[in-house]
Amino acid sequence: MPIKVVIAKDFEHLSKVAADVVKEKIVGLLKKRKEIVLGLATGNSPTGMYKHLAQAANNGEFDSARIRSFNLDEYVGLPGENVQQRLMHPESYCYFMIQEFFGLLKRKFIETNVPFGSLIDQKTLIKELRRYPGDWTYRGTDAGKAIAIKQKTGSQYLAWVRKEILDAYAKKIKKAGGIDLQVIGVGGRGHVAFHESGIPFKGSSVMLIKLDDNTINNAVADGHFPSIKDSPHYAISMGAELVYQARNVVLLANGERKVESVTRSLLDNVTPEVPISYGQGYAKRRENLIYVLDRVAGRELLSKKGELKAKGIAIEDRTTA
Repeated sequence: MPIKVVIAKDFEHLSKVAADVVKEKIVGLLKKRKEIVLGLATGNSPTGMYKHLAQAANNGEFDSARIRSFNLDEYVGLPGENVQQRLMHPESYCYFMIQEFFGLLKRKFIETNVPFGSLIDQKTLIKELRRYPGDWTYRGTDAGKAIAIKQKTGSQYLAWVRKEILDAYAKKIKKAGGIDLQVIGVGGRGHVAFHESGIPFKGSSVMLIKLDDNTINNAVADGHFPSIKDSPHYAISMGAELVYQARNVVLLANGERKVESVTRSLLDNVTPEVPISYGQGYAKRRENLIYVLDRVAGRELLSKKGELKAKGIAIEDRTTA
């Protein structure tokens, strides 16, 4: 089967099931190679899974010291006077990973990587984007857009962002041999990382993203930042095209907000409106795509088993286990 869907009872059950899936993949990969590469996500969905994985590693079920990791995304414009302050800001994804996963491991990974967004000074970025409008173009049909910086630029700063921030992260992943196993969550509109709805798949390697105003406002409303002025307005993100180049992908989703996007991603046509729908094409090439959902997020899929079967998608209902 090209795609497998596992429906768990609740968040805790989802976390345990996902950890078992990922652990099994890691153990299998480590039998074949000296070291492996994991792609990791932030957000609520993987937090429980990370705790189970850390415990498994600490129990000796796999050797975490033979793993290298790359995270999907990071903010640009976090509060702070310098790179170190931005990097360790409580809302940075670097800080999140230390708190939720890396800091729990007794044997640390060979190397951990988060996109280099903290190196960018947001005020300078905005100034250069305004000063050199011919150096870049927007890509996307919705509110959140990718900023494509051209090969030849008048701005040395924008040229540096493209070469040393965006291209350098993609090249580092390639130099590591590519991602063996990528863990992703999903946004309410089906976006992966900051690859927002409407941003094209083609050419979506590592991107500079102008955040949707709703994303910024919600971050303030949810208490992550005291004001819009203090909130990041940009981010660096792996795009769906790069994400789905991984040899294995495990997608986690829980809650009501994810129902429509996970359902559309498997039962509707592939569309940039739902970036995770790109997984349908991925599955035809690699056949290593697993969805792990709670019973709420997977509700519509459970009611449409016949449609899934017709598309060659296996579904495993563990809600009564």
